[in-house]
Amino acid sequence: MSAEAGGGAARAAAGRRPTSSAELRRAFLDFFRERGHEIVPSSPLVPANDPTLLFTNAGMVQFKDVFLGLERRPYTRAASCQRCLRAGGKHNDLENVGYTARHHTFFEMLGNFSFGDYFKREAIAWAWEFLTGVLGLDPQRLWVTVYEDDDEAARIWLEEVGVDPARFRRIGDKPGAPRHESDNFWSMGDTGPCGPCSEIFYDHGPGLPGGPPGSPDADGDRYVEIWNLVFMQYNRQPDGTLEPLPRPSVDTGMGLERLAAVMQGVHSNYDTDIFRHLIAAAARLAGVEDTGSSSLRVIADHIRASAFLVVDGVVPSNEGRGYVLRRIIRRAARHGHKLGLREPFLWRLVDPLVEIMGEAYPELAAGRERAERTIRREEERFAETLEQGLRILDQELARLEGRTIPGELVFRLYDTYGFPTDLLRDVALERGLELDLAGFEREMARQRERARAASRFEADYAAPAALEGCTSEFVGYERLEEEATVLRLLRDGREVERLGLGEEGAVILDRTPFYAESGGQVGDRGWITADGGAEFEVRDTQRLGGAHAHLGVVRAGALAVGQRVTARVDEAARRATALNHTATHLLHAALRRVLGPHVQQKGSLVAPDRLRFDFSHDAPLTREQIEAVERLVNEQIRRNAEVRAEVRPYEEAVAAGAMALFGEKYGDEVRVLSIGDFSVELCGGTHVRRAGDIGLFKIVSESGVAAGVRRIEAVTGERALRWVEENEERLQRVAELLRGRPEEADEKLRQLLERQRRLERELERLRQKLASGAGADLASQAVEVEGVKVLAARLDGADAKALRSAVDQWKARLGRAVVVLGTAGEDGKVRLAAGVTDDLTDRLKAGELVNEVAARVGGRGGGRADFAQAGGTDAARLDEALAAVPGLVRERLAG
Repeated sequence: MSAEAGGGAARAAAGRRPTSSAELRRAFLDFFRERGHEIVPSSPLVPANDPTLLFTNAGMVQFKDVFLGLERRPYTRAASCQRCLRAGGKHNDLENVGYTARHHTFFEMLGNFSFGDYFKREAIAWAWEFLTGVLGLDPQRLWVTVYEDDDEAARIWLEEVGVDPARFRRIGDKPGAPRHESDNFWSMGDTGPCGPCSEIFYDHGPGLPGGPPGSPDADGDRYVEIWNLVFMQYNRQPDGTLEPLPRPSVDTGMGLERLAAVMQGVHSNYDTDIFRHLIAAAARLAGVEDTGSSSLRVIADHIRASAFLVVDGVVPSNEGRGYVLRRIIRRAARHGHKLGLREPFLWRLVDPLVEIMGEAYPELAAGRERAERTIRREEERFAETLEQGLRILDQELARLEGRTIPGELVFRLYDTYGFPTDLLRDVALERGLELDLAGFEREMARQRERARAASRFEADYAAPAALEGCTSEFVGYERLEEEATVLRLLRDGREVERLGLGEEGAVILDRTPFYAESGGQVGDRGWITADGGAEFEVRDTQRLGGAHAHLGVVRAGALAVGQRVTARVDEAARRATALNHTATHLLHAALRRVLGPHVQQKGSLVAPDRLRFDFSHDAPLTREQIEAVERLVNEQIRRNAEVRAEVRPYEEAVAAGAMALFGEKYGDEVRVLSIGDFSVELCGGTHVRRAGDIGLFKIVSESGVAAGVRRIEAVTGERALRWVEENEERLQRVAELLRGRPEEADEKLRQLLERQRRLERELERLRQKLASGAGADLASQAVEVEGVKVLAARLDGADAKALRSAVDQWKARLGRAVVVLGTAGEDGKVRLAAGVTDDLTDRLKAGELVNEVAARVGGRGGGRADFAQAGGTDAARLDEALAAVPGLVRERLAG
């Protein structure tokens, strides 16, 4: 090994060492490619089919199922440069980003992985060779740690690599913590793969504070962890015991930003090339020369996170991933505001980001326009919500008792409306108030804990272990009935030898025509039967690792492990599902043609009775767009193109134009589904033979499900025909009610609505006449109080508009006056309107007066000094309330 390392050092000395971020990416991947590793592209920031994780936060995430034994790949060694995001988790609190040297939301993780191939010796040797040989780092500045009882790793480091014992540490469990809770022991979750790890640190030199790893002041900036080698050699059981894994694996991770800081001779990640480029661009937009501002660092970090999240399919919203994106964009916008940027600006940094990272991530360049559009729209919305937050604050402060704004309110304004606490401090200062910052911090701590909980792996890794090595061969593309053998039976999640009459459970077969739920298509249903009269009703089919689990209930006899059975799919349900699945592909292609290539599938449901398709688009579809999409799909159905499925290498299929769907996992070989030349997608689902088999496609609804995500629901075939027939029957009934034929219904309805509008206008005119025509009666009810005419009277039959009109008329007619009019509706509700002439508003407020009157009829109200309205619920006391008005006026005038 030393000779190999020496050769690497010689190469580093002979040529320029890689120092830029792009060079370091290439050098790392080239190094491991030469050592037999498959170079795997970065997966999206949104983990594929993994509800246990909010974001991809480490290089191993895309290989999780491989480590768990649930997925097999054609290689046992891999390396990648993975884009990652951590917002709210341990050591990655969003509020720290920009204020420390190494906190980030978005970062890149270099990693090499072994899936039961090499283990500690090779992982350690190659890490040392890359750092000291390829990169030429001084071994005297590298420190190494291992878990306290990992003697194997310690021996390799000290005896084979020859690390100086003075720069080597064994790290034990944290004081007072459970066994194996250590910085040098890694776990995927409470159960599942785990093992010791070895960390490599770089010493930045005595000019920075901090002690070596394992010392009391190890958290300083001098010694920085740059590479973590995780040795997965145990499987943690639910009772906490560790069992050796049959095929130990390796998972390593090295932060590109930290490595770049080391190679570029700087202490802060924000002084490396990528960040310098982004900070300079942000400084130009803000017109500032001081590039050391923490606000510029925040903006540089957040544009990376924001743009990549949008490119990977996330849109700003108030929950889940969209909420994290919204917080990141708005935090960047707040810091831009601090720099004097009053117009949306963050979206303008997408272009500089593509310049510096687009070559490494082509998907970033491809999604540039969508990222710019989404970020700009969110910045504009933030400006609006900031105004809304100010209005909410004014309302809350009007009810505030004391001089302190509660921490819960500060947090709600910050969390819900994105209202910055520093801006809130300014408002409080102007009004002589204080903020309960301690209460605010308590609420923030609770939110951080919720975020940590959301980012942990929570899956039950022990459950699939019962089916390890158990696979089902799927034959459902070719036929719907198959002879098979029962491999396993499950009841309540546990293996059993027999399922008896009436018992619910899961049946695992060696071969099956039943499609297991995947890609939005529901699992098949049907029957499993056996000689002797055994019948098992299959209600659903799900995938468990490599096996198909047929879920249902025994309707007759019993099933036993090893029994020969006949599996028969419900043909009608499968056919109806196939119609909808092929129609979904046509719909997807049609949407991209009508709306644009930004349309991406965000989710789907393909069932026998309907299809549901969620897609990225930022506005409701117009009637014309819906009709255009529907017309395109039905045109393809009439063309009756052949639906072809073929298995091809993934890279070849994508290069040929096949659409890979967001959030789906694909192996090296994929099934390509083509419908003529109109649609080409990767899909493992079941489909019709020709597009014409669908018969008819009809969109029944279009709606929004989240910010930037629309949903279309549709029906096909027989159900589409039935939908059309039902609507024709409905139209016929409407036409009969309108006393016309169906083709005349719209004109008849237009005439009816026009007549209704005329009658409403006439009714309004009569109400106004009633209000003004009651003049003689009302005039006699006016009394004089302290030289002011006071009119308080009922005006039954008048609505709110008529009341207001009457109040204005009587104010003008009486001169110096106070007018209060009321009415009681048939529903028992009271309406009140009060008016005060302008010459009296300094002594008497209409809002205060009407509120007192309303209180007497069980209501309340308010308004301006010259006019106000109110309501009440006790119509029986209306006369009594109006009779009290002169006395109320006298009290106020006297006061």
